[in-house]
Amino acid sequence: MGTWGIGHFDNDEAADSANELDDLPAGERGALIRTTLEAAAGNSGYLEAPEGMLAVAVAALVASQVPGGDPVDESYGPEEPIPVLPTELRALAVRAIDRALAEKSELDELWEEPDRPSWLAELDRLREVPATA
Repeated sequence: MGTWGIGHFDNDEAADSANELDDLPAGERGALIRTTLEAAAGNSGYLEAPEGMLAVAVAALVASQVPGGDPVDESYGPEEPIPVLPTELRALAVRAIDRALAEKSELDELWEEPDRPSWLAELDRLREVPATA
C-alpha cells in the first residue's frame, strides 16, 4: 500500500483517482464518484484495499459539499472543481465508509498502530458529516 499519511488522498490509489477525475469532462465527474461509492457499498465479499481507498477519497469529496464539511484541499486531491453532487450520494458515501471499516475489508486490516486511532478518528469524522446532513 503506497500510503504516506492519514489524509483521504494520501495514498497512490486516491491520488491517481484525483488525476482521473481532473482528466474527465466536468459533467462526467459525478458519475465516476457515484460508481466508485456503489462499488464499495455494494461489495458483500472481501473489499480490496484499492477499492476501499477510492471509496474513502470520493466520500471525502461528497462530504466536502455538505454544510459543515471540510473542503478537500489536500495537495493530492483533485485540482479541477467537482460539480454539485446529488444529495442522495451522502447516504451512499456513508455506506461506502462503513463498508471500508467492516469485516472482510483489506483497508481496515492494513491500518496498524500507531496510526490506526488517528485514521479511525478521521473516518468517523468524515462519516459524520453526510450522515447528519
